[in-house]
Amino acid sequence: MINNITGRIKDNFKAKDKARESTLVISRDVVRNCRMSMYNIHNGNYEKAFELIEDAAKMLESMNSMLKDHPDIYYSGFVEHAQQEFVESMVVYYILRNENDKTIPGPDELSVSDVAYLNGLGDVSGELRRHVLDLIRQGRPGEGEIYLQLMEDICNCLMMFDYPDAMTRGLRHKTDITRSVIEKTRGDLTNAIRQQKLEKAMREFEDRIN
Repeated sequence: MINNITGRIKDNFKAKDKARESTLVISRDVVRNCRMSMYNIHNGNYEKAFELIEDAAKMLESMNSMLKDHPDIYYSGFVEHAQQEFVESMVVYYILRNENDKTIPGPDELSVSDVAYLNGLGDVSGELRRHVLDLIRQGRPGEGEIYLQLMEDICNCLMMFDYPDAMTRGLRHKTDITRSVIEKTRGDLTNAIRQQKLEKAMREFEDRIN
């Protein structure tokens, strides 16, 4: 009888281990897709970026299905990490692709946990800073102010979730980083806009004296 019991337990462990190994591979593919999509977003290749994000969404759905009977594996961390990367890429895509509409999807629309959504949102400011720096290099610092405001809006929202790390999984640390990123970006934008105004004033002065 004991052999029958341990045999069933062993079969359960085999199934669990197989699900874990399979979904670990998928989670890495999700992260890879999301990072490739971010590269394409910053290079203006939005169609390719969205294809990669859509593939990542399908892979996450597959992981959910494979782990529905293994909640201990589902909540072990790697699924949430993949969801965070997905949230970050999707939110940045919506912000930069739809320049006149800053509406972004929520956790229910993306089929991710609230915690994964908030932590993914916490990484968005770093990518928006990258976009602002690109605008500065292109001589368009004024356009960066709207993204600085978005970064501040995100930070203000994240600060509302002052709960223990056991619940938010490091969100407080990400919020602190976001504040630091905002201050650096504000300084870069301020200097760039002042420089642009100075150069404009000098050109106008030269035109007058000529």
